[in-house]
Amino acid sequence: MQSIVIIDYGMGNTRSVQKALTYVAPNDNVVITNNADLIMQADRIVFPGQGAIGACIEVLVKHKLINVIKHCVNEKPFLGICLGLQLLFDFSAENGGTDGLSIVEGNIVKFSKNNLKVPHMGWNTVKQTIEHPLWHNIDDNTYFYSVHSYYVEQNSTNVVAGLTSYGVDFTCAIAQNKLFAVQFHPEKSQYDGLQLLSNFVNWQN
Repeated sequence: MQSIVIIDYGMGNTRSVQKALTYVAPNDNVVITNNADLIMQADRIVFPGQGAIGACIEVLVKHKLINVIKHCVNEKPFLGICLGLQLLFDFSAENGGTDGLSIVEGNIVKFSKNNLKVPHMGWNTVKQTIEHPLWHNIDDNTYFYSVHSYYVEQNSTNVVAGLTSYGVDFTCAIAQNKLFAVQFHPEKSQYDGLQLLSNFVNWQN
């Protein structure tokens, strides 16, 4: 049995993520926590999130999780989801500008096309740009569910793992060493979302 920790900073859809992970890994211990020691001891880490990025950073600072996350992202399989992807980058334009964790190069900007509904909400295809264990048994251009108003504007092309089109083509998945992160919500994406979570649970890196 392995331990899977879902980082809890009060702004993620943690219960849905826990329920989905427990479904694909019924023999593992899936825990929601903001305890730094438990996070450090975990075999795998999931970093979900939704809401305002500035408020998320404040809570991470309050619970002294910034350095914990920066350490764990290089040491063990680490999955970011939605805001858990955006927080990994350098800077977000949200609320006049907020610094991220600078684990991955790039900025987060708001969808600005006048004919687009914001937030981007619903099902969109994901173009897989690399072969990766987390895409195992998931067809290219599969639909995943998203809810977000901001997106990755730019980042190192060598970390891009998936693209989605919504007015612009934007990075919706990244891969870097033990890190994989997605803009969409696998826990809300039915069979293929569960497949991605199963791939993460079984990912040997």
